Amino acid sequence: MLAYIGLGSNLKDPKAQIKRALDSLNDNNETELINASSYYESKPLLDIPGPNYINAVCKIETKLSAISLLNLCQEIEDNQQRVRELKWGSRTIDLDILLYGEQVISNKRLSIPHPEAIHRAFVLVPLFEIEPKIKMPLLGPIISLLDRINKLDVKKL
Repeated sequence: MLAYIGLGSNLKDPKAQIKRALDSLNDNNETELINASSYYESKPLLDIPGPNYINAVCKIETKLSAISLLNLCQEIEDNQQRVRELKWGSRTIDLDILLYGEQVISNKRLSIPHPEAIHRAFVLVPLFEIEPKIKMPLLGPIISLLDRINKLDVKKL
């Protein structure tokens, strides 16, 4: 199954945190890193105090179910000392499953496509970089979604 994961960090060397998470995804026997976007810088959501974020999106091939992939992402976050004190607060690493094939999933633990993706330049711009013709289930072609956001909210590094 092809899946797309958004990564973000604004603590403890964010670029190194993202690289470590990408390596962890690739080192797992059930996942293979296919492609990763450039790094992008963005401001914290809702002007929450903290350093700017570094973000990226990766494409993986996985044998894991969506929930098992979520578990792996959370295990990687835990291994990188992710602390969940404040929603949208600073963090060492955040991994969000954006897309899982063409599936639509909605349960207590997981919503795919990621419900906030269409509002976030730090998700759509790097996703477009690695998959410019992708159509997001229920949402449509990414090129149309890009027209709805301010692409200047992110800066390619």
